Amino acid sequence: MAPPDPEGDRGATDSMAPGKKITARIKRTLPVKGPQAPTLSELMRWYCLNTNTHGCRRIVVSRGRLRRFIWILLTLSAVGLILWQCAELLMNYYSASVSVTVQFQKLPFPAVTICNINPYKYSSMKDYLSELDKETKKALETFYGFSEGKSKVRRSVDEGNSTGSEFFKQIPLLKFEDFSKTATDLRSGQKRKIEGSVFHKDSSIVNSGDSNDIIGFQLCDANNSSECALYTFSSGVNAIQEWYKLHYMNIMAQIPLETKEKLSYSADDLLLTCFFDGLSCDKRHFTRFHHPLHGNCYTFNSGESGTILSTSTGGSEYGLQVVLYIDEADYNPFLVTSTGAKIIVHDQDEYPFIEDIGTEIETAAATSIGMHFTRSRKLSKPYSDCTETGADIPVENLYNKSYSLQICLHSCFQKAMVDSCGCAQYAQPLPAGAEYCNYKKNPNWMYCYYRLHEKFVKEQLGCQQICKDACSFKEWALTTSIAQWPSTVSEDWMLRVLSWDKGQKINKKLNKTDLANLMVFYKDLNERFISENPANTLVILLSNFGGQLGLWMSCSVVCVIEIVEVFFIDSLSIVMRRQWQKAKKWWNDRKRARSGKPPEAGDLERQGHDNPVCIDEDLPTFNTALRLPLPQDNPLPRTPPPNYSTLRLETAFTEQLPDTLEVGQH
Repeated sequence: MAPPDPEGDRGATDSMAPGKKITARIKRTLPVKGPQAPTLSELMRWYCLNTNTHGCRRIVVSRGRLRRFIWILLTLSAVGLILWQCAELLMNYYSASVSVTVQFQKLPFPAVTICNINPYKYSSMKDYLSELDKETKKALETFYGFSEGKSKVRRSVDEGNSTGSEFFKQIPLLKFEDFSKTATDLRSGQKRKIEGSVFHKDSSIVNSGDSNDIIGFQLCDANNSSECALYTFSSGVNAIQEWYKLHYMNIMAQIPLETKEKLSYSADDLLLTCFFDGLSCDKRHFTRFHHPLHGNCYTFNSGESGTILSTSTGGSEYGLQVVLYIDEADYNPFLVTSTGAKIIVHDQDEYPFIEDIGTEIETAAATSIGMHFTRSRKLSKPYSDCTETGADIPVENLYNKSYSLQICLHSCFQKAMVDSCGCAQYAQPLPAGAEYCNYKKNPNWMYCYYRLHEKFVKEQLGCQQICKDACSFKEWALTTSIAQWPSTVSEDWMLRVLSWDKGQKINKKLNKTDLANLMVFYKDLNERFISENPANTLVILLSNFGGQLGLWMSCSVVCVIEIVEVFFIDSLSIVMRRQWQKAKKWWNDRKRARSGKPPEAGDLERQGHDNPVCIDEDLPTFNTALRLPLPQDNPLPRTPPPNYSTLRLETAFTEQLPDTLEVGQH
């Protein structure tokens, strides 16, 4: 390859236009420095000398090791401070502040769901529960040595439908005599060996008290009799109630829904009087829905008719006032141990979880419940881990109501129950294509349910990890007060009047223990709205970034872009280019070694001249500078030195002119 000819280049430049001539001269004379350098050290030196951040420049231009060390320390400290401050700004940007707004206005009245604590009339259920009641009474007689006294209502337990006494024999109540895994069957009085090593979480009580006071029951896997779970209770009341509920759910799961609705309380049975906002109301303002554990429940102002009642005045006179007929004498003595009703205040789109957050009201008392209404709104991602509608939660909503955390948890457990046990738990809605568990069709479901519930409580099913809080919700804070009702002086006439109104259905005089007075009202009409708002907006974030950069580094946005280009783009390009050259050299050497050809001396020279510095007429930039050839190990051939003998003057005349001779003589 011929060496460059400066004279030729200069001649070519002279023939160019003035603008192109200046550009060509700049390209020819521009020094190869800064980002055009092939090494990172030269790139960093160029950056420090040309950047607008003063600290980096002072590191290079300072003389003396001490002064340079001080500037390095100050610059690194400033970089650390700016990183810390920027991290704080980012965290503050993704935080949320809470604002509270109080408004006085006409408020919609919430839905109020009322259930009798006793789900079904015991007189109507005796045919279905006769076998279970007999087994329970035998256990009480064996364990406590007493028989049931005279009942308030005549109850026949010797007649009725068979409800599966064989399962009572398989899962009897047990009395633990010692710690040798033996127990006494409270039904037959026989000794029974306890197999299996899986114990209920409360079984540690066995090791801390008198074993004679411990009763419980054992559940075994129907497919593997050695896999058993022992459920023990330190209180006989708790053990009997849990055992009774276990068999009770099996029996109720086999009864059709239409039959259970007839066995429970009707609106005429439950409601005696009703007032709302000072006006009379009746059962037409209540909507019935059947709860598996609480029977027929009735919701006031459910909104199903398309109309939601509201109130414009606070106070007990302008809320909901109802008198409930509880009928204590027809309670199931083994299923429930308290008397009264359960209520829950909720939004029309929410499902009333009576068993979770219901409030119990007493009989023979006036219960006043004052409400404060609060609407809350949380920010979703990235501010919090809440969900707007629950559509992003991989759990099917079984309740046909708006999403809530409780709905998600119950639906998740029910889905796990169907998948693991092959049937659905009785207390929750049915998934599509499933049926409720009972020990006739699913003899293994009880053991499966208790083991699954234990995992759910210990958060081993993954439901607590999947389900999220709702971003928006309504809440009614309740304040409850109780007064004796009716008073002694008004008890006689009030009970007579209520008995007269109800007499056509019950044919008896009411007792005050059969009645409960309930008042639900707004204490005030102040609607509290709690919302989360971003503490910082994007504009504030950029302003704070600019302030921190200017304070600590005397930087602007252009400097930041420059840092990104030099430390990331240019540096990465240099590293990648060097790695590519090494790989290319290794590949060429390998090819030569295979072919047996010696390396050619002109390879490096051709390699350096195949990549021109500038391919356009613009001034060199960082990107074009990176396309410079690498420095060659062998110097390029230079222009040979001139032959000085050619510079000697040779006269063009063969003889000297006369006038020159005269001059020379003079």
